[in-house]
Amino acid sequence: MKDHKKKNEHIARCEVHDNSANINDKLIIHLRDLSHTMRSLYEGKGSQKRILIILDELGGKATQRELTKRLGIQPGSVSEVLTKLESANYIKRTPNKTDRRTIDVALTEEGKTLAAKTREQRIHRHEQMFSCLLEDEKNLLLSLLEKINADWEEHYQDMANK
Repeated sequence: MKDHKKKNEHIARCEVHDNSANINDKLIIHLRDLSHTMRSLYEGKGSQKRILIILDELGGKATQRELTKRLGIQPGSVSEVLTKLESANYIKRTPNKTDRRTIDVALTEEGKTLAAKTREQRIHRHEQMFSCLLEDEKNLLLSLLEKINADWEEHYQDMANK
């Protein structure tokens, strides 16, 4: 099955360079390929590194509920990753003082150090990813992607939630 999937992906990529391919098909194929590359380079939706960066952005602490909402993943998945981070001594979880149903999550000193290092790696990676573009080209690309994103959210929101 995997070989069949790889063969189809190869054929699809070859179609991009085929002059008879529709421009919309070419755009979709390139967006898909970019998505695959980004997924392999990025920390992932609920990865440990992403959680550390988010906690750092929030001043070093947040509730587990806030993290779940910000990550856009299931509470059980967040809990699983937080358990790993806590075991590695990067975070500390404590019951909230005013609401016992709420868990507060805070970075430890080791977690703050790793979050800063991870943020620097992310910044460097993002700079590399777009280094082939001039600033004007980056601004144009951003404008076009924002326009497409807004349109797709309006037209395809219901389909994405199914």
